[in-house]
Amino acid sequence: MTWNEMQPLLYDNTLDTLFMVWWSTFYAVLIGIPVGVLLHLTDRGALLQNVVVSKVLGAVVNIGRSFPFLILIVVLIPFTRLVVGVSIGPTGAVVPLAIAAIPFFARLVEAALREVDHGLVEAAQAMGGGTWTIVFKVLLPQALPALIAAVTTTVIQLIGYSAIAGAVGGGGLGNLAYTYGYQQYETSLMITTVVELVLLVTVVQLLGDLVVRRLAGRGTRASSIGVGLRRARTEDPAAVTEAA
Repeated sequence: MTWNEMQPLLYDNTLDTLFMVWWSTFYAVLIGIPVGVLLHLTDRGALLQNVVVSKVLGAVVNIGRSFPFLILIVVLIPFTRLVVGVSIGPTGAVVPLAIAAIPFFARLVEAALREVDHGLVEAAQAMGGGTWTIVFKVLLPQALPALIAAVTTTVIQLIGYSAIAGAVGGGGLGNLAYTYGYQQYETSLMITTVVELVLLVTVVQLLGDLVVRRLAGRGTRASSIGVGLRRARTEDPAAVTEAA
């Protein structure tokens, strides 16, 4: 196959891959952040400690993460058809991709929130901050670099999943590599597809790292202020009361 023949195939299937990854990432972040926050808040010793909710939600997330993606696609065929009207193609692949990514991303969110300095939370509580004020004013802003890193990891994971989905009728670069590269022995096209996937992952990782570094640099001052409030509260509780 010549380069002129490969170009339209690569272009169309690259767009399909980007479509699948974009929308599945969107839904993973949209649903995964609330799930991750709830996992963190209901954990032992957290702001909304609830052992039952924590264990049930944690079990659901663990079950979702344990499913091999190829099996998940097959299991979800009736649900996918119900939601989007089709079970194949890029649109049909978005549903299993998103469902696979939600528990994965939720655990990353939980881990990111757990790393926030507990002293900042205590300082916010001392100044009268409620649970949701602490979530939106302390936890999420302070965890933002880690959350961006989590999104980056999830996108890279979804690029790999999209290739699997493509091999079973989902479209995209995976479908191109399987249909032409494997079944029709178009080695050059197979190699080109693999190189493109590697480049795509590399670009996502570099962009994610760049954003994380910038956010981490900006967050230094906010963290210093939070530590100062914690020390002030420890040394002189009245100082925090006056500041509030």
